[in-house]
Amino acid sequence: MEIEDVERVTVLGAGNMGHGIAEVAALAGYEVVMRDIKEEFVESGYEQIEWSLDKLAEKDQISSADAEAALDRVTPLVDVEEAVSDADVVIEAVPEKMEIKKDVYAEIEQHAPEEAVFATNTSSLSITELSEVTDRPAQFCGMHFFNPPVRMQLVEVISGAHTDDATLDLIEDLAEEMGKTPVRVRKDSPGFIVNRILVPLMNEAAWIVEAGDATIEQVDSTTKFEMGLPMGSFELADQVGIDVGYHVLDYMHSELGEAYRPCPLLVEKVEKDELGKKAGKGFYDYENGGVDIPTDAARDDVRDRLLAVMANEVAGLIANDVADAEAIDRAVMLGAGFPDGPAKLADNAGIGGLVDTLDELHEATGEERYEAVDYLREAAAAGGFYGAGDADGNGPEGADYDTLEVSVEDRVGRITLDRPHRMNTISAELLDELADAIDALDADDDVRAILLTGAGDRAFSAGADVQSMAAGGADPISAVELSRKGQETFGKLEESDKPVVAGIDGYCLGGGMELATCADFRVASARSELGQPEHNLGLLPGWGGTQRLARIVGEGRAKEIIFTADRYEAETLEEYGFLNEVVGNEELADRAVELAEDLAAGPPIAQKYTKRAMHAGRTDAEAGLQVESQAFGHLMNTDDLMEGVTAFMGDGEPEFEGK
Repeated sequence: MEIEDVERVTVLGAGNMGHGIAEVAALAGYEVVMRDIKEEFVESGYEQIEWSLDKLAEKDQISSADAEAALDRVTPLVDVEEAVSDADVVIEAVPEKMEIKKDVYAEIEQHAPEEAVFATNTSSLSITELSEVTDRPAQFCGMHFFNPPVRMQLVEVISGAHTDDATLDLIEDLAEEMGKTPVRVRKDSPGFIVNRILVPLMNEAAWIVEAGDATIEQVDSTTKFEMGLPMGSFELADQVGIDVGYHVLDYMHSELGEAYRPCPLLVEKVEKDELGKKAGKGFYDYENGGVDIPTDAARDDVRDRLLAVMANEVAGLIANDVADAEAIDRAVMLGAGFPDGPAKLADNAGIGGLVDTLDELHEATGEERYEAVDYLREAAAAGGFYGAGDADGNGPEGADYDTLEVSVEDRVGRITLDRPHRMNTISAELLDELADAIDALDADDDVRAILLTGAGDRAFSAGADVQSMAAGGADPISAVELSRKGQETFGKLEESDKPVVAGIDGYCLGGGMELATCADFRVASARSELGQPEHNLGLLPGWGGTQRLARIVGEGRAKEIIFTADRYEAETLEEYGFLNEVVGNEELADRAVELAEDLAAGPPIAQKYTKRAMHAGRTDAEAGLQVESQAFGHLMNTDDLMEGVTAFMGDGEPEFEGK
């Protein structure tokens, strides 16, 4: 079966994951049947889909017509035979218990078409074992969405021992049709990729506290503010549900051995029904204050220990051919919101030192979880998971940048901020890579215009990556240097001799808006939200925003935008003069490219000198006029002028060559 043959998708289970997957499939244009064991369950799931679609429409992420059409494509059912009899793909999302899932597959096997593909949304259970309940193990694989499916980008596509490559290809294509990013897991292994990293990390955090080596607050301060992860380890456990992580860990323990034995601290929480936020109490008490993580309690020894355990899991996955370093990093960034992938974090920390940490812990405790995987030692000897040749941070072989996508098409140099897992927030690494990319495109004579966009449809850039920057230190001198780095990097874009277009879709906030301010032209989708919220944090725009914004919208409007720290609709900032144009949400990508290509067809020498004259006149009008007159004289002696005049006289289109 090819992706073009897929028309009907059946989702088994109408709970949080089930109704979310059904909604995603319906939004992608598929006819969807959502089935559960009771009418009340499917009705509740259907109502949740309707509520979610209404919210997306309210936020202008989809139109009201698209929301209605998607809902019309969802059919809630209880009868199993009716639910699967015409299905092309069946996605199972029933409770995470092996026996329940096996019973479901034994039942649907009798009614589903022979060519139908089965995909389980399990987060850790064996794909192979589940597939063997059916008569179609080659047409069976894992399709693990992340919660909530409507928002989360990652889908792990997991091979069982019997899965045919064509099945994996089909499900990857289906994930892409649903607007998701599939990452292939080549081998059936407990926890797959993301949970194989996160759950042992949670367990190690618990062991550190259990042993009295650090407090919960110190561990969470380290993970959140030193390592730059989205949440503290215990904060995340409470958010997900301690029981959820515990059950995955317990399964790993039964399948992989003593190294994954759950820490007694986790067992105690589950037995006391203190399961986290949903129970009102977990590692934090949500009825009496909730999470309060100190920003200054991080410890280097805790960081090294957690990084070492994480690196060991990465090495195990690679050694067992579950996934390579690049796939692991991509999955964890998309699925868990890490600022960098675990392999990259380990490389940056130095794998040799992490091996030493494991060896010391193993010698002191004798615990199996600290026994370094052979491949980890090999990676240390090779200079890292990405090898010594990539130790400079330039990412996997064949990729120029970790945080950007850069290409040249039709004389347009395209820079895409490529951190969708972090709303394209701007890290110190991104600033370094952006500076390099701008220099490279500016020096390329084949590039005649630059187009700046953000990956995904949620954000152009939601601002500075505060967590990852805080992880690098927040002392005043470092902050001054960070401000200067941003000013200089963004300044390169502003000072480029080539016209620059910012295509803004989604959030454009803080540092993201400061970056857009440096473009010559700004076109945005109608759903975009823009603003400078720094005053809400007790900060000010530190990457040139206090100076550049006023030049575009005037001092009064600039003060309004900065002092109120409000978010503004795109149409309002078009009225203020910040945006040149606002277009429909689906039109933004094409319009931004069209504008950049039109500018790329213009006279490059005249464009260069026009920008220089305008910039010179900002602070000294006389200097600007002087540059203007000199440029005017210079342009009189160019081939471009003759080309322009000849085309004008002949009523044709000029083809400027920059000569």
